[in-house]
Amino acid sequence: MNETPSPFEKDPVACATSPTKTPASETVPAYRQPIRFWKRLYRSIETALARISGKPDPHRIVPVTVLTGFLGAGKTTLIISLMKQLPPEYRVAWLKNEFGSTAVDSELASDNNISTVKEMLQGCICHVLIGQLGQALDEMLASNPDRIIIETSGSAAPAPIVWEIRKHPRLIVDGVITVIDAINFPGYKDKSYTAKLQAEYTDLILINKHEGLSETELDRVLDDVYELNPNAPKFKTDHSRISPDIVFGLDSRLFETQMEVTEEESHIDSHHQELEVDIMEISSLRRFTHAELKTALETFPKEHFYRIKGVLNVDDKTQVLNWAFGSFQLMPIRKHLVLSRIVFMGTDIRPFQENIRKFFSLEGDSISFTPARHHHGHHN
Repeated sequence: MNETPSPFEKDPVACATSPTKTPASETVPAYRQPIRFWKRLYRSIETALARISGKPDPHRIVPVTVLTGFLGAGKTTLIISLMKQLPPEYRVAWLKNEFGSTAVDSELASDNNISTVKEMLQGCICHVLIGQLGQALDEMLASNPDRIIIETSGSAAPAPIVWEIRKHPRLIVDGVITVIDAINFPGYKDKSYTAKLQAEYTDLILINKHEGLSETELDRVLDDVYELNPNAPKFKTDHSRISPDIVFGLDSRLFETQMEVTEEESHIDSHHQELEVDIMEISSLRRFTHAELKTALETFPKEHFYRIKGVLNVDDKTQVLNWAFGSFQLMPIRKHLVLSRIVFMGTDIRPFQENIRKFFSLEGDSISFTPARHHHGHHN
């Protein structure tokens, strides 16, 4: 008995469409359908010429997976884990949206089977940068990927993003997935309206970072999640690892009409801007040992710092730092680094600026701070 192929091994079009009956016209010989016949022949020729010239197929439909989740929920780590489970020939284009102006995760592209990676910075793609999303998706398609993964910022509302994908003739919305940090969800769900929104409007919820919780604590988190969304399937990750068979091939039915998008947008809190995070960005020539960096990171209270990420020199290796709510990991990359770049995100983090300046040996304008009120806001 043949095994059912994984979603990422299927034809993207087949993954995204439900089985339908063959129209009666399909049984009519091609010569009796001259317009359809020549149109198909023309498309076949275009596809063949694109393949011969090494260019993307202009008629190939590419599935898009959208990952949402609050800052530090573990979206980046989960995506990298997914990449490592895919067949070597399966190419993914990764579109990442972050606050601040420092690109970090694009440095990871060369070490994974990513056809291209693009970071959209200084604004949220759900509103401020929504006009640029279509162009960014076209850039993704130029790399001829098998799939596009969009990693949203921590405060992104899903509806405008999904609608922009649905409007694109070469894309389909395969799934909207929300990643929840089980340890910190009870705290940030009350601080971020969009964290609730992300859990409510999704095809699948991944319960991440649950390993350190007791059964009672996890049950409490699951109760909160079920209250927000009783219908979406929920899966626990295994140390930020989930099978592609679970997250790909969801055939999303979210936001298929403009009316649905308008309905979701009407729920955006007009005071959402007040919930945006502070951003502090630094650049430093200093090199670190693992012990020095660990000691420094332990001084940042997770009540104020939600996320710290950067590219820096640790133990004479270029490494990507991902820190969230007190836990961190370093991922080495094959790139020579001269200047370390680090981004701090949280609330009321300005009082820590002087300590950061001293530890990282910063001078002059090598540190910048943008308070929450300067970020974009969502309005009714």
